[in-house]
Amino acid sequence: MQPLLASDTDVAPERGYLRNRVLLVLVLIALAGGFGLSFLTHAPNRLISGRPVAWSAILADGRFLCLLPGLALLIGPFLRQIRTNHILIALIGAAFAALLFWLAGDAASRLADPASTSARTSFGGAFWVIEAITALAIADALQRAGFGPATRIGISLILVVPIALVLVSGSADQLSIMKEYATRRDVFGAAVVTHIQIVAMTLVPTLLIGVPLGILAFRRPSLRGPLFAVLNIIQTIPSIALFGLLIAPLAGLVATFPVLSQFGISGIGVAPAVIALTLYSLLPIVRNTSAGLEQVPGAVIDAASGMGLTPSQIFRSVEIPLALPVFLAGLRVTIVQAVGLTAVAALIGAGGLGAIIFQGLGSSALDLVLLGVVPLIALAVIVDASLKLVISILKGRAA
Repeated sequence: MQPLLASDTDVAPERGYLRNRVLLVLVLIALAGGFGLSFLTHAPNRLISGRPVAWSAILADGRFLCLLPGLALLIGPFLRQIRTNHILIALIGAAFAALLFWLAGDAASRLADPASTSARTSFGGAFWVIEAITALAIADALQRAGFGPATRIGISLILVVPIALVLVSGSADQLSIMKEYATRRDVFGAAVVTHIQIVAMTLVPTLLIGVPLGILAFRRPSLRGPLFAVLNIIQTIPSIALFGLLIAPLAGLVATFPVLSQFGISGIGVAPAVIALTLYSLLPIVRNTSAGLEQVPGAVIDAASGMGLTPSQIFRSVEIPLALPVFLAGLRVTIVQAVGLTAVAALIGAGGLGAIIFQGLGSSALDLVLLGVVPLIALAVIVDASLKLVISILKGRAA
């Protein structure tokens, strides 16, 4: 059965004026961030800490109107909990997020000095807090509206369009992070591609090793304890330590068999990164493969056996489809974890977005760090949302 959706005529009884405590808390946090932190900072160059830009300068000449959607969100916690109002809150939140981005870019353009190209205008803490809170408010509104995962993802993509338009229009080009991107456009694109390639290269051996081990753990319960103990120990090793431990063995292996270097294997670079990431990724794959097979009802297997299916047919046609949602949940954890840990692999020369992050840290350039961090977060969110959608579709079909 499909879940009942909130509509304009089907609303649970409400008491009092406060009807959305979650949104109220989010709004209060956003207000605290807006008043307690700086929205923008300005510095003569990228190496000097910037000074806060006054709100009066940012909102001059009627630009305070950009804050009106934010004020409208203040009413949100007291509105009736119906789908129309939830959609309205999501639309207002999207407009507010885009206007804040435009406001920051506009202020940066006005602060820019053609005679001093090294000057930098950067996002302050208030910008990141308010934008993050607005995103959470939008997600809360879409969930309360009763939309399914696919619809929520589709609406979210539409709501991102205003921010994309601000970005494409060039209104934000004078912001420090955009200047960092402009000077590293080619390097940035290559870093994103390399990052995705390392994650994909990690996924292949992880599945080839992890899935059979998960099936083995399911078939042989006596092996489950020792297997998970080993995989748990691997998880406790700090990532940078594991990367470092692989350098000497791989370097020695290449010295003994020089032909391996022709396949890209060396003590540093992609090879140790993929090996270490594979070791880290095995636990969720093995655990969820085994758990997915365990949760298949015995009655279903007995029914399939009574219909004359062989054990291999039962495994392919019954156990695998029913275990797939649990397995995909583990795959989701694995990929998101690999996306994050791949950044650390840049320390051993693997490249990717981590190279940009550590370059920014080494030169004390915060916006260069953000140039690597923001797409890293976006990549993880995209992977997470995509696999959530697939899992929800499979569960819907099973139901």
